[in-house]
Amino acid sequence: MIKEYDRKSAVNYAKSWAFDRNPNYYNFDKIGGDCTNFASQCLFNGSFVMNYNYPLGWYYNSINDRAPAWTDVDYFYNFLIKNTSYGPFGVEVSFQEVKIGDFIQLGNPNDYYHNLIITEFKNNIPLVCAHTNDALDRPLTSYSFNSFRCIHILGVRY
Repeated sequence: MIKEYDRKSAVNYAKSWAFDRNPNYYNFDKIGGDCTNFASQCLFNGSFVMNYNYPLGWYYNSINDRAPAWTDVDYFYNFLIKNTSYGPFGVEVSFQEVKIGDFIQLGNPNDYYHNLIITEFKNNIPLVCAHTNDALDRPLTSYSFNSFRCIHILGVRY
């Protein structure tokens, strides 16, 4: 069965924790960055369903008991785009098709390295929240990047 992704809950979580760290989750800032951990927390707050299919699932119990997709940019993308089982799922879309609660990943010619959640739009420019370089409603245009990809969350299987 499929339920709707709660975009408002995901965005409210992002805005509440943009400059702080939820003590229920490990802070990955000093060991590679916290952006995807934060994106996953936001996504979970809008879905409330994890996928425990290791290693291809998406879940977090502790720093030592989590799926790679919870904290890695590419695994996060692959999980959402390829997920046909439990949990949130999405599709890569154009910049014009994203909505609040969707995700933008920034990249360079070799890889994607940063995960952002869209929290608002101002003059058709996404405003985002993120960790590592903490951001609250920061315009996407203020970032420097070579490429990006957009993930639109379609729903949540449970």
